[in-house]
Amino acid sequence: MSNFRIEHDSMGELKVPADALYGAQTQRAIDNFPISGLHLPRPFIRALGLIKAAAAEVNVAMGHLKKNQAAAIRKASMAVAEGQHDAQFPIDIFQTGSGTSTNMNANEVIAHLAVAAGAKVHPNDHVNYGQSSNDVIPTAIHVSATLTTSEQLLPALKHLKKAIDQRARELKNTPKTGRTHLMDAMPITFGQELSGWAAQIGSAIERIEDALKRMRRLPQGGTAVGTGINADPKFGPAMALQLRKLTGVKFESAENYFEGMAAQDAAVELSGALKTLAVALMKIANDLRWMNSGPLAGLGEIELPALQPGSSIMPGKVNPVIPEAVAMVAAQVIGNDASITIAGQSGNFQLNVMLPLIAHNLLQSIGILANVSVLLADKAIAGFKVNKARVDQALAMNPILVTALNPVIGYEKGAATAKLAYKQHRPIMDVALETTGLSKSELKKLLDPLTLTRGGIHGEGK
Repeated sequence: MSNFRIEHDSMGELKVPADALYGAQTQRAIDNFPISGLHLPRPFIRALGLIKAAAAEVNVAMGHLKKNQAAAIRKASMAVAEGQHDAQFPIDIFQTGSGTSTNMNANEVIAHLAVAAGAKVHPNDHVNYGQSSNDVIPTAIHVSATLTTSEQLLPALKHLKKAIDQRARELKNTPKTGRTHLMDAMPITFGQELSGWAAQIGSAIERIEDALKRMRRLPQGGTAVGTGINADPKFGPAMALQLRKLTGVKFESAENYFEGMAAQDAAVELSGALKTLAVALMKIANDLRWMNSGPLAGLGEIELPALQPGSSIMPGKVNPVIPEAVAMVAAQVIGNDASITIAGQSGNFQLNVMLPLIAHNLLQSIGILANVSVLLADKAIAGFKVNKARVDQALAMNPILVTALNPVIGYEKGAATAKLAYKQHRPIMDVALETTGLSKSELKKLLDPLTLTRGGIHGEGK
């Protein structure tokens, strides 16, 4: 018995580990939900701490808490926000759908720390004053996702875009065979190809930033059902202002608390933007894998940095491990989005009841996308080398270059010339000399790969 103490709540008494900072309601959740071993992540616990700290400041200013109570609660809450007590948040993410257990976990830990500091503090009456799990947990989702996206994901994406833009500038005059349907097509430059990737990332940044406008609207103040029962009418706006001061992010009080508590549309929207980013990253990763394939029997256009041995049995084999990791992250994010979509429509009347799942999946997606974007930039994009000899050889043999001659010789003669080049496995230049009646100097000018990347007639585009 020395390893336990007796705690009580409205349902009675039960044993809690002697050294635990939490109390009875947390212990009941631990006992009730031994499901996955997955816990709500650090950014979410940080957000809970910030919310409780902000509430203490607002409540003392409004005269609802004594100064010593508010000071003790704020100090304990900030310790939670800073990660000093993460081990005291052991509840599984698969729990009560409102996240009530996790809100009470925070209330109990903070109250325990405040009492130890000499203040008379109760988890419900003081730490949770003016609040309900039903507005705290949705608010924590908004705060944690906004902070993590702003502090980690968006900087990572801007770093990735910068790396792609840099390589695009370096390779703006290096032509290669373009491909449609995975088949040889007209030439483009590596710079043009990479510019498409950079634009995808730029568009992803814009989508995410736009979604954050809705995520910054907080339902705190709606309490139990959105009406604000047991909360000062000024509590919600004051909370948004206090969270602004604590984080530097322009949080605002939601115009309609019923929306923010009954629905999770803003989180679904942000997840959709993350899924779109995942799709873009999957495309970039697979392009890199194809371009790197071989090196002898594949395309072999580029050589990615060699980071580790690629096989336990085949000596000398090196694999495109970073693009593979990117693709797996993308798959996970797409799966997370499917779960968030289902969870988002699980709002019945005044409350969504899959909040912990939304919090976990959304924050996981943000975190892994941020991490893998930096790796993609630094360990793949920045360091790949172009195999110019291989690229130039493929260009010289590409019969599709005959497309540039269409305005001069017509489609029919162009098609016949291309078919003959394919059949004889000869450079298009050599075959065109025999079939078109054009001089070598004319053909050299018309079939110059770099010129053809400029579009227009005879490469006279932009």
